[in-house]
Order: sequence, then structure tokens, then C-alpha cells
Amino acid sequence: MKTITLLLTSLTCTFAIVTASAQTDESATIANPPNDLLSRKHEVKLGAIKALAGAIIEGTYEYIHSESFTYGVSVLGNLDSKNNTFPELFSVTPFARMYFTEPRYYGAKGFFVEGFGKFIAGQQNYSTYDSFYSPDGVYYSEYIEDREKYTAGSLGLALGWKWINKSGFVFEILAGAGRNFGGNGHMPDATFRGDFNIGYRF
Repeated sequence: MKTITLLLTSLTCTFAIVTASAQTDESATIANPPNDLLSRKHEVKLGAIKALAGAIIEGTYEYIHSESFTYGVSVLGNLDSKNNTFPELFSVTPFARMYFTEPRYYGAKGFFVEGFGKFIAGQQNYSTYDSFYSPDGVYYSEYIEDREKYTAGSLGLALGWKWINKSGFVFEILAGAGRNFGGNGHMPDATFRGDFNIGYRF
């Protein structure tokens, strides 16, 4: 009986020591994350879907102010002015983000909410009907398609999720929308913000 009690006591003590050691190692890892990623404050990213779907290049710079707050700017250039599906030709989008996932190891990762403003220079396709009577009294109608350039501002919100590995490579999913203002009567009422962004933290 004494032997069994001694064995159980020994196993309990060993388990307690191993658990405490593991917690200490984990705390040390959190305090000193791999490659010291918490000291890296800059990220550069490229929008993958826009680049693959058309000649649309959007680059983003993000500054890591803290483990839960960042800010930055995105710049977009549409190299295909005849693209009828994406109205923006050029845009500049300053943004700020709040991260809500526990900053385990790296910080500024996981789920985030973004507020953004955007300056847009674009072109919008529109169509009109023109009707008239000829000199001999015949009625004609004509369908006209045209495009008009516009500049506008926008304010909006976006949601996203960011992953980062211990080497510093970043992948994020972002989707949101904003309300346009200014411009002219043919500009879109809203603007879309989103992509699969791939980049690096340094």
C-alpha cells in the first residue's frame, strides 16, 4: 500500500513539475515570440484577386501601432481603362483597424474591423434613350451607351481576418463597402473594398 501511495505521489509531483515547466516555456515563448515579430512595425501587401482578374494593381502599407491597433493606406491603379466591370481608375484609401483576437505571439492578427475613407477617380458606364421625329414625321428612338469620368469621396467600414506566420508572411481576407459622395449624377452610389491580400511584415 505504501508503495502504491508513493508511486501515485511521485506521478502527481512529476505531472505538476512538467505542467509548470510547460507553462513557463509557453509564457517565455509569448514574451519572446519567434523571430521577434512583435518588434516589426511595417507591412506591405498586394491584392491578389484584382491582380489576377484584371490589370488592377492595389498595394497596401499598414503600420503596426500596437497589438490591437494599426493604420495605413491603400493605393489602386486600374491599367485597363476599358474595363467595364470595375469603375475605379485610381483611388487612395487611408484606413484604421482595430483587432479583436488575443495577440498571442505576433499581435495585429486575427479578426479586425476597419474604418476607411477613399478618394476615387473613375469612370462609369451609363445608357440613355433618345427619341425624335424626322422631318417627314417618322418617330425614331435610339439607345445610347456612353461612359463618363467622375471623382468622388467615400466613407465606409470593412471586416476582415489576418493570418501571419513566424517568418512574417501575411495573408488576409477583407470585405466592406462605403457610401460615395460628391461627384456627378453618373457615379456609383457605393464603393467596394476587399481582396485577398498577400504580403510581408518587417
